[in-house]
Amino acid sequence: MAEKEGAIIKIGHEEGLKMAASLLDEFELPSGLLPLADVLEVGFVRATGYMWIQQKKKVEHNFKMIKKLVSYDADITGYVSNKTIKKLKGVKAKELMLWPPVSEITIADPSTGKIHFKSLAGITKTFPTEAFAAEIK
Repeated sequence: MAEKEGAIIKIGHEEGLKMAASLLDEFELPSGLLPLADVLEVGFVRATGYMWIQQKKKVEHNFKMIKKLVSYDADITGYVSNKTIKKLKGVKAKELMLWPPVSEITIADPSTGKIHFKSLAGITKTFPTEAFAAEIK
């Protein structure tokens, strides 16, 4: 585990996936929220909550339960805290013919079983949290 200026950095696909999964788990976010492929690096600065993910290329994933196509850029960044990712960059969800960027993901009240997604365009969508459970392969 490399540390640079307080950052924990994992290099390589397997180590990066493990770290991304442990961050989602630690901050009580659904385990399938970040379906990553060909991970190069995952980093996290605990003091600020800043995290970054680098993949070889953009990944598109269809969340079957909610019939939603989501695009994950090669570079994803954001600030993670309990049940929240803010200032998210590198994630877009298809809405009709548009791909608005998702800027925030929040689980306000876990007992409702709902997760909220906000875009910079002011669009807010709410889905069942279970739609983002990790898919068993």
